[in-house]
Amino acid sequence: MVYTIADDLIFYQFLSFVKKYTNTDLKLFNFFYEKTNGIYPEFIVSIEHFIFFFVKNENYFLSKTYLNSMRRQIANRKILIIRSEPVLINLIFNLFPDVYIHDIVLEEDDFSGLREISLHFLSFRERSIAIGRKAEYIRCVNKLFKEYIIFENKSKPIEIICKNISK
Repeated sequence: MVYTIADDLIFYQFLSFVKKYTNTDLKLFNFFYEKTNGIYPEFIVSIEHFIFFFVKNENYFLSKTYLNSMRRQIANRKILIIRSEPVLINLIFNLFPDVYIHDIVLEEDDFSGLREISLHFLSFRERSIAIGRKAEYIRCVNKLFKEYIIFENKSKPIEIICKNISK
């Protein structure tokens, strides 16, 4: 795929997070701080039964060591620790850490003006890991981009879709 400067302007734009905390989010903030022995999460998002803890790069690997004990303690929710990145392309790769993304393509719908980022995978297994059971994970990621992430250039929300490269 040939990338243009316009694609780079979108992929490498800066992001910020909408930080609205509910009482549950504040309890999760305190829970994370106590479990990780003093690491503060940058941002917490609870969408459906997923809990996203965004941490600084320097605290990522240390906080990952506590992930299994946090998952055991909150068994009915799926807990993810994500590197907090201010650049869109880096955040996309951090939201899908366990899969190999072969290609990323930016597509724009002329009628609605909605931008789609297509993540291309080499196998159906990788794609299904990225989508999640009953497409729950990809829906949560898209909701995260629509409701909790602000783009630097105030562009329209981006929807992420996953595709398999057919051979």
